[in-house]
Amino acid sequence: MESIEAESGLPPSLRPVPQHSWRNLSRILLLAYQSFGVVYGDLSTSPLYVYTSTFIGKLQNHQNEEAIFGVFSLIFWALTLIPLIKYVFIVLSADDNGEGGPFALYSLLCRHARFSLLPNQQAADEELSTYKYGPSTRIVLNSPLKTFLEKHKKLRTALLLVVLFGACMVIGDGVLTPAISVISSVSGLKETERKLTEGEVMLIACCILVGLFTLQHYGTHRVAFLFAPVVIIWLISIAGIGIFNIIRWNPKIWHATSPYFIYKFFRETGKDGWISLGGILLCMTGTEAMFADLGHFNALSIRIAFAFVVYPCLVLQYMGQAAFLSKNLDSIPYSFYDSIPGPIYWPVFVIATLAAIVGSQAVISATYSIIKQCHALGCFPRVKIVHTSRNIYGQIYIPEINWILMILCLAVTLGFQDTTIIGNAYGIACITVMFITTCLMTLIIIFVWQRSILLALPFLIVFGFIESVYLSAAITKVAQGGWLPLVLSCIFMVIMYIWHYGTCKKYSYDLNNKVSLKWILSLGPSLQIARVPGIGLIYSELATGVPSIFSHFITNLPAFHNVLVFVCVKVVPVPHVPIEERFLIGRPCPKEYRMYRCIVRYGYMDIQKDDGNFENQLIQSIAEFIQMESNYSPLTSSDSSPMDGRMAVISARPGRSITNLIVSEEEDDDDVITIQSCSSPVCINPVFSDGAAPRRTARRQVRFQLPPNSSINDSVREELIDLIEAKEAGIAYIMGHSYIKARRSSSFLKKLAIDFGYSFLRKNCRGPAVALNIPHISLIEVGMIYYV
Repeated sequence: MESIEAESGLPPSLRPVPQHSWRNLSRILLLAYQSFGVVYGDLSTSPLYVYTSTFIGKLQNHQNEEAIFGVFSLIFWALTLIPLIKYVFIVLSADDNGEGGPFALYSLLCRHARFSLLPNQQAADEELSTYKYGPSTRIVLNSPLKTFLEKHKKLRTALLLVVLFGACMVIGDGVLTPAISVISSVSGLKETERKLTEGEVMLIACCILVGLFTLQHYGTHRVAFLFAPVVIIWLISIAGIGIFNIIRWNPKIWHATSPYFIYKFFRETGKDGWISLGGILLCMTGTEAMFADLGHFNALSIRIAFAFVVYPCLVLQYMGQAAFLSKNLDSIPYSFYDSIPGPIYWPVFVIATLAAIVGSQAVISATYSIIKQCHALGCFPRVKIVHTSRNIYGQIYIPEINWILMILCLAVTLGFQDTTIIGNAYGIACITVMFITTCLMTLIIIFVWQRSILLALPFLIVFGFIESVYLSAAITKVAQGGWLPLVLSCIFMVIMYIWHYGTCKKYSYDLNNKVSLKWILSLGPSLQIARVPGIGLIYSELATGVPSIFSHFITNLPAFHNVLVFVCVKVVPVPHVPIEERFLIGRPCPKEYRMYRCIVRYGYMDIQKDDGNFENQLIQSIAEFIQMESNYSPLTSSDSSPMDGRMAVISARPGRSITNLIVSEEEDDDDVITIQSCSSPVCINPVFSDGAAPRRTARRQVRFQLPPNSSINDSVREELIDLIEAKEAGIAYIMGHSYIKARRSSSFLKKLAIDFGYSFLRKNCRGPAVALNIPHISLIEVGMIYYV
């Protein structure tokens, strides 16, 4: 599903070009080239430690040529069945408007069945152009299974927990991947003429890791041009070494591609062979990145890169290592470096270290993206998100998470100091994510692709069985380091669920205590308070109704602004919301009250930038809404009733709107920008307060004006003048400073979650005003106590 509308506001790298053209082919090949440095860094470095992690424990008693052949046969079929068949040919087709990963699958399910637990969803969200799956509209059919899952909230909660658990395992990969990759790459120093001690190797590994995490704030774009060449050179090198070892040591190794050698392996090794699957599954680590990083490329480019380059190079390398080990059984502890021909040892060592850094960098960046998605869906505390590139989409940096990952990674490196133990932990994390993807894909086949359960069951049975066998073998190594990803995942799961639980309880309180519209209407247009000049932006999570913060404010301070706008910033379960569909404008009251509602919608992959233009876009959208509304006579009379929640999508992009409102910006000597409408002779002239160009950190001061001669309706003209005068008087941001407590009658677990867990997280995360880029100088906070 790579068909995203070009005018959807996505960056150029995500927009498709016309099919069946040479330009399209060159673009796909370019994306395939770029994917090497982002997607395959982790997967391509697996040969450093797979054989070493497999032949441990009791399997050391079976170190013979036939066991080597059996292990290679298992590696060959694992790479063929899981990364190639499952991911490349099936899972990559389940993208969410070009995005991949566990949250993409979850958002697809939420849009095709009522599985979502997000509280502020609206019917209007389903009208988004990116809300539907695929280029054509599919009729959502009801089924007994779908009805059963929608009916039981506990099952929907369990589905969310499964998705969060998979996300937590991906975060665990951000700790384990740098540790095992860097240690494996520098372990070659033990085989040099000057054999370094274990402590010296660990010191070098720690220095590399500290440097890797320290440089994260510069962004990967500064060294991205090196990523793809490094991985490509690495893949060509290991493929060449593999071919050399096959020819020199054992050309008959290609016979081991037969599944018969797997049967012989288990017949001879029995339970010991089954336990060794925990090491063999490491050959698939990094496979999930092909799907998780889909949004940066497209399915076809990733398929081409893997099928034609990565897969054959990895097979040749594993085959070559097996050929070497079949004649050199004593080299199993350092199988990769011992199999390198002497003259090219140091060049390969340098490339291996660089490839390990590239693979670690990609996983760390993926961890940032996962946490951003969790935060967008209300499942992670607010953190600082820094955008490290103006041109490359999706490259972010989260300082708090970066330093936490670094500390955990150094603790793992110094605590375990062994790739085998770290591999046990790494294997559990990777195979768990794969198994969760299989379960979610089964639901995708049924509910999204609308195929029969009889077609989905074979997918679940085949791949679920294979992965469950590997998972069962990995679980046996929980005591040997496998406990680490489980502990990390549980910690992150508790944080995520407590935050999501507290957020939902707070929203339920707001929903149940919102101000009655009849009460507001009974107050009259003046609200029986002093209306002061200016615009008041009242922020709330409510998408409908008037929040209780409004009545709390006017009760304690009986004065409010001439123009009131209830603003709700929400996340929709789609990856991207087009810019022209982002603002949803309506009225909660008749027009003489000068009260408006604005819902700002973002996708879970969208970036909420502080570009300083939000106020201008908001005023322009309200002005256009007022003009558009005048075309509907039932809604324009002075005694009209409220619009009953009906809202209009207003374009936030200059020059594009539903009502043909064309916004053109032209700077003259006086720094005047003219905004002119084709549907009505309204001109709004924002004038910069100072003639000098504003500095990058300065906020742009804008003054709106109406032209002296215009034939618009008098009531519309009067409302526009009030809006412009209020804008010139200033804008204030009103937010609730909430204190959330559990009721005295609540259970002990609820009190523990709300009074201790959620309150602690709220106090120690970024405030909502900072997260929403609200200027502190214009912020008014209203204290509220929530008893949930």
